Amino acid sequence: MSLSIRNQLPGTVTAIATGEVMATVKVRLGSGQEVTAAITLDSVKDLGLAEGSQVRALVKSTEVSLATGPVTGLSIRNQIPGTVVEVATGGAMAGVKVAVDGGELTAAITADAVSDLGLAAGTPVVALIKSTEVSLATV
Repeated sequence: MSLSIRNQLPGTVTAIATGEVMATVKVRLGSGQEVTAAITLDSVKDLGLAEGSQVRALVKSTEVSLATGPVTGLSIRNQIPGTVVEVATGGAMAGVKVAVDGGELTAAITADAVSDLGLAAGTPVVALIKSTEVSLATV
């Protein structure tokens, strides 16, 4: 199956915490960075997820925010450091490609945000992704 989701990071499930309806699934990426996905318990069962399962963490580019440094006092669990490699700016929106250990992320943000943050190739950034915006696919 082909997907329009550009952000697809391979990893291994390291832990699953289940509730009545939802579960949090921790995934260790190839770089050692850990990402948390909040998915339904039905999805955990349907995908057959368990510790050691190989998965891909999927995130739409519109769900990736960027900061110019680590952020504290924030509920967003997934903070992935990287470096901007490309900025494609249009009239209102921009696509920012970020090299991260083990892969690349694309963030769709406003052109104003690119300007305000001074983003350009070589800028260190932190990609911020809410756990509820991370989907998982088995490989």
